[in-house]
Amino acid sequence: MHTVKTINLSKSIKKSELIVNVNMELEGGTIYGLVGENGSGKTMLFRMLSGLVSPTSGRIYFDGEEVSRSNKPNIGVMIENASLFPEFTAYQNLSYLAGIKKIVGKEDIIQTIGKVGLDPYSKKTYKKFSLGMKQRLLLAQAIMESPDYLFLDEPTNAIDQEGIQVMHNVIREQADRGTVVLIASHNKSDISQLCTLTFRMEQGRIEREE
Repeated sequence: MHTVKTINLSKSIKKSELIVNVNMELEGGTIYGLVGENGSGKTMLFRMLSGLVSPTSGRIYFDGEEVSRSNKPNIGVMIENASLFPEFTAYQNLSYLAGIKKIVGKEDIIQTIGKVGLDPYSKKTYKKFSLGMKQRLLLAQAIMESPDYLFLDEPTNAIDQEGIQVMHNVIREQADRGTVVLIASHNKSDISQLCTLTFRMEQGRIEREE
């Protein structure tokens, strides 16, 4: 079973404490929620868990091992306000990203784009996408390589009700594979319909909600 564990995870920039002694344990097959006001530290926590930002102190373990050159976890991540290549189509964007690790092919990409409710053959470029379409494609890139750990920051922002159900189904499929799934969301349905256990962040600190 895949697991993620943090021990006294902290992040400071200059004299500002953004994340303060975060201790959490996550298991595969479960969808966890993360709630809190804007600026509470959710996105910074996601950046650290996904390896985009190094912690000031503390440790992160994936399946009981710290990240190293020989132990690079298969992580899928969707960070709020992220962007893809504006002049590329959905397929071109994912094809370019797939070329980095080279573990998925053309048919996998086409299937993943269709799974989130987009047309993999469309010639529309990313810059012409609605915000909801961009969110769908960002989720597609996060799940494209069947990650063992999936960190989703506001995945259903700007998505209509029908689209939310599509996104929820995709996320459930990932958990059913045994993936560790952590979602930060202001959308109450994301938390109530998907999450088994929820954490709350306030001023960089985290606690489990009962």
